[in-house]
Amino acid sequence: MEVKTIKTESEYKSALKEIERLFDATPNTPDGELLDILITLVEVYEDEHCPIPLPDPIEAIFFYMESRELTRTDLEPYIGSRARVSEILNRKRPLTLSMIQRLHSELGIPAEILVQTYKISSSYKASYRTAVAA
Repeated sequence: MEVKTIKTESEYKSALKEIERLFDATPNTPDGELLDILITLVEVYEDEHCPIPLPDPIEAIFFYMESRELTRTDLEPYIGSRARVSEILNRKRPLTLSMIQRLHSELGIPAEILVQTYKISSSYKASYRTAVAA
C-alpha cells in the first residue's frame, strides 16, 4: 500500500482495511511502523471529517456521577444545596460560572463541556423573564 495523506472516503476505507490486516504487527518492524503511520493518517482524517460533538453539560455531569459512583449529595459542595443540585440536574436552572469552575477544578469535568449552552426547562425561562421585567 502506498502511504499518503488520506483525502477521500475510499482512501479512508482502504486504510482501515490495511490497519485491520496489520493489527497484530510486531512493533519496530516494517509492518509495525506502517501500522503506526496508517493509524496516524486515519486519526487526522477522522478529526477533520468525523468530528465528535461535545456532550451536553448535564449529561456529562450524569456520566461523571455514574463513572465515579457519586450521588446527588456528593455534588452539593460544587453546586449548592440539595434543592439547587436537583434544579440543575432537572434542567430547571442553568449552571453558574462558579459552579462550572468548581465542577471543573474539583471533579475534573472539562470546562469546555460545562460552558456550552444547553436546554433549560421552559418554566425557568418564563420565571426568569418575569423577574427581569419586574
